[in-house]
Amino acid sequence: MASSRHEVPRHADYRKEAGVKVYVGHDERESAAYIVATRSLRRRASVPVDVTPLKSSALRLQGLLRRPVDDRGGLFDIVSQAPQSTDFAVSRFLVPMLAQTGFALFVDCDVVFLSDVAELNHLADPRFALQVVQHHYTPRETTKMDGVQQTVYARKNWSSVILWNCGHPAHRRLSLDAVNNWPGRDLHAFGWLHDSEIGTLPAGWNWLVNVQPRPTDVRLAHFTLGGPWFKDWPGAEYDELWANEADL
Repeated sequence: MASSRHEVPRHADYRKEAGVKVYVGHDERESAAYIVATRSLRRRASVPVDVTPLKSSALRLQGLLRRPVDDRGGLFDIVSQAPQSTDFAVSRFLVPMLAQTGFALFVDCDVVFLSDVAELNHLADPRFALQVVQHHYTPRETTKMDGVQQTVYARKNWSSVILWNCGHPAHRRLSLDAVNNWPGRDLHAFGWLHDSEIGTLPAGWNWLVNVQPRPTDVRLAHFTLGGPWFKDWPGAEYDELWANEADL
């Protein structure tokens, strides 16, 4: 793909003391997970954190989210002609429009922060439009998260934790119409970006719990297959990580 060059020095002045903007996916079915995610975030943060829940109802009232979704018998994205596993599946791509400038972190709600989010201030690289853990993984499961159908697409799970460089010029290609009309698989694959505009984060910032071996430097645990907040959850190896935060 074509490369994009930006005359910006690597690791500009993003001090550890700077606050962090964090957008967290919100789904009424996973309200307990959202509470634990934000609690673990605040508990370990050494800097101010500005947390915004991405609620589809509020975004629709603002006219930002207009995608038609059929919620009879589970969420179904009509544009993608595919199941939608969460209510915030697409709203994460509105973060550059919501924040407009600076760096902002997006996380799914089914995460537990095990480290200080301020560490990301040292990892933020202004050369890139966004930074993610670049997983090389194809799910073997046919269902996840409370029986929701598992879907397979390019760059699976890259978009579950995103360090957005909101003012990067590449995001001018991501219009509101694109967010509302592109198939979800193209959005999750960052189809508006050149490969050279996608940076990396260390693997420990998006550990896929019960999918990958636990890294020695884990910073964020992502319960992508579900967890104890679901009524019929059968239990899994690392449930105590989530339960310990829930019991605080």
